[in-house]
Amino acid sequence: MRFEGFGEYAIDFFDGLTEDNSKPFWDDNRHLYDNDVRAPMDALLAELEKEFGAYGEPKVFRPYRDVRFSKDKTPYKTHCGGVIEQGRGAGAFYVQIGPEGLRVGGGLFHLEPDQLARYRTAVGTELHGEELEKIVAKLRKTSWEIRGDRMKTRPKGFDNDHPRLELLRHRSIYAMRGWEPDDTLHERGCYDRVVKAWRALKPLNEWARDRVGRADPR
Repeated sequence: MRFEGFGEYAIDFFDGLTEDNSKPFWDDNRHLYDNDVRAPMDALLAELEKEFGAYGEPKVFRPYRDVRFSKDKTPYKTHCGGVIEQGRGAGAFYVQIGPEGLRVGGGLFHLEPDQLARYRTAVGTELHGEELEKIVAKLRKTSWEIRGDRMKTRPKGFDNDHPRLELLRHRSIYAMRGWEPDDTLHERGCYDRVVKAWRALKPLNEWARDRVGRADPR
């Protein structure tokens, strides 16, 4: 099925779920999730896989929250996210729809200890570290927000005056940008937004793939 935008009631569904995050609301409005959110997300990822399938398998995240270790016991996520990735930390392309509209992102969302060690080794070298520095700087200049979990102190083995200390402090690093709800969300132009954004993320994800790679088997 060709992606033609998310359904007319996609945002209304998430607005309602935010106000009433309960099983009765979910059951009464499940058809809106299936038709206006999940089916379009499946179609979007299927199209994106044609260009980005070499970077991993497409996946739509489950709508149910894992509440086992959370103080927030609301059962449902108030957004729908999809991803194409080789494995956490090896570079990911992400897309999300929710009350705030459309969000896209990519990079190293989570790093296992072996991946973090390889990340810091690469950033610590002039060749690969400067390459990442340039990638991040270009994304910042083109409306991307650079995020990630960061240490407050410097990592062991690196000096306080290291030229890329800020990058070395990252325990994860990724880029995000978004668009508030508008007509384009429900049109073919939504695909154009996502594919253009994901193309801009290729250098970051290729750096992650080549310098960090998948986590070692446990």
